[in-house]
Amino acid sequence: MADPVVFLPGFLCDARVFWPQIMHFSASRAVQIGSIAHADSVGALAQRVLDGAPKRFALCGVDLGGMVAMEVLNRAPDRVSRMALISTTALTEPPHIAADREPGIIGVRNGRLVEVAKGMIEGAGIGEVPHRDEVIDLVLDMAEALGPDVFVRQSRALQRRPDPQRVLRKAKQPVLVMCGDEDQLYGPKRHEFLAELIPNAELKVIAGGGHYLTLEQPSAVNHALKDFLDAPLVLR
Repeated sequence: MADPVVFLPGFLCDARVFWPQIMHFSASRAVQIGSIAHADSVGALAQRVLDGAPKRFALCGVDLGGMVAMEVLNRAPDRVSRMALISTTALTEPPHIAADREPGIIGVRNGRLVEVAKGMIEGAGIGEVPHRDEVIDLVLDMAEALGPDVFVRQSRALQRRPDPQRVLRKAKQPVLVMCGDEDQLYGPKRHEFLAELIPNAELKVIAGGGHYLTLEQPSAVNHALKDFLDAPLVLR
């Protein structure tokens, strides 16, 4: 029987960022959405995911969700059968980027969540897909639904995220690393570096996709994920 898949949304996103994948995969395997909205550190978020996850599962994380997925692997490697990392990075937050988050946090606390979120969404890079405006509207709606407190908690988690490189170098699981070629936040070079860290990694760069790849290029993402999830596990 296929392992269930635990999906971990990214910064300011909820389950809707995986809506095309939920629709595609829920007919053939159990699907679960892990919450990464209720703590201000990657470690605490990873533990919450583990507390609610099945005994053994495949893991798919985007953006901040990918960083939490790496920490889940660190804490419970025997429970993770395979892992997909999308639009994310294995690098810690550079000090100047961490400092740049502070004006946004102040703005959000002063009632400017939509304005701040819109700037961050557009800066992350969205491909020139026909439904580009709908993607932006959906991501903004998710940000509004999560609210200012989650913005601040997730910003703190990003600022203080741990270095997962040692964990990734020792990973025994197959790992799919995937990004869009128009991602301006964590672009293809970051993902090439990420894939090179992992012994059993496969890299896919999706043409015409930006940072919100699961929504921008759902068919390409679903196809790559299906091939990855359906591939036989090789015992090591």
